[in-house]
Amino acid sequence: LKEFSMSNSLHPTIPAIDETVFSALEAVSKLPKIQKGLKIAQEQAAQAMEEQVQLCEIASPTFEEQTRAQEILKRMKDYGLTNVSIDEIGNVVGIRKGIAQGPTLVIEAHMDTVFPKEVDVKVKRDGNTYRAPGIGDNTSGCRALLQVIRCFNEADIQTQGDILFVGTVGEEGNGDIRGAKHLVNGQRQIDGYIAIDSFPESVIVNGGVGCHRWRVSIDGAGGHSFVNFGQVPSAIHAMCHAGHLIDHITAPKEPFTTFNIGTIKGGTSVNTISPHCEVDIDIRSISHEELLKLEAQIFEALDAGVKEENERWNIQDPDKMLRLTKVQIGDRPAGARDGSCPVIQCALNAQKLLGIELTQYGPSATNANAPISKNIPAACLGSGGLSEKYHTLDEYFIDKDSYKGPQ
Repeated sequence: LKEFSMSNSLHPTIPAIDETVFSALEAVSKLPKIQKGLKIAQEQAAQAMEEQVQLCEIASPTFEEQTRAQEILKRMKDYGLTNVSIDEIGNVVGIRKGIAQGPTLVIEAHMDTVFPKEVDVKVKRDGNTYRAPGIGDNTSGCRALLQVIRCFNEADIQTQGDILFVGTVGEEGNGDIRGAKHLVNGQRQIDGYIAIDSFPESVIVNGGVGCHRWRVSIDGAGGHSFVNFGQVPSAIHAMCHAGHLIDHITAPKEPFTTFNIGTIKGGTSVNTISPHCEVDIDIRSISHEELLKLEAQIFEALDAGVKEENERWNIQDPDKMLRLTKVQIGDRPAGARDGSCPVIQCALNAQKLLGIELTQYGPSATNANAPISKNIPAACLGSGGLSEKYHTLDEYFIDKDSYKGPQ
């Protein structure tokens, strides 16, 4: 763990094990039903991988998760959950009732992938390597979620409080973690939250990388490149001015903060002064405060770009002047849980009891952003196995002790 010797926003200090938590969890781990549940996870590893393949082959783009959601709903019922439904936003929610008035825990995995429906998601297997877009992120998480349900029910493990097993929508891209946000919007009491994503079982995500995304448009009258030259400003030229200014902004290295103009489009033809140009901008930070500071600088640069282009041609007519429009298309809140967080302590101690070496501890952009931003004890844990080249057409998954994620 030498890479963690430095303590910063990307590599926070690994919390010390709370011995009280360890003793309690060690006692729980020795209970016969818990031992049976752990054994079931290992014995059903092949069945779980078969399920991962079957789910992967159901296309599930962000905003189009309905078919996979129906299949996960069916399987939740098949595995013994009696109170299963699809909520108003599209999440599959199965409630496993507790036997007393205990805390309510959410365990969830997102159902969506980054790939459009036309992408071939047929899985090809070579030994313990499985290749297909989405086979890891996050079909692996769905596999682990369903396996945990089987472990609880087949081992007859009873809990004091309710557990909400959830397949969430909209984790990827412009889905903007909308399924997770909906879960923590205050309509139901949630006391703890575990997001499962396609990390190895040796990973614990303790914080959320905040992300604001904006679609920014510059619009004007436009005109002919020769006939109207100097008479009307160009939306593309203004965006180029703004982009130059944005590129020279210095973002803080600590807490780590970034910006990116990811797409740009506009214009009509090579001989048209462009009446329209738009860009999508991604701004990220570990710190919500720094995120807002950088966002303000970027907005200043955009305003300056429009102003410069209008003034360059001395445009006074309001009908000819360029106008700036900003539409937020993404809002992932930032935040982090400290080492005393009960979800993080339980995860660290579970790893220790299972003989799993912690290999990565720090923030990421996951569904855990949502509960963390609401001060709910939360973390994102790995589904187990090795997901490689995720978000690419060459994605593959190695079934290496993948049962350890559910354990």
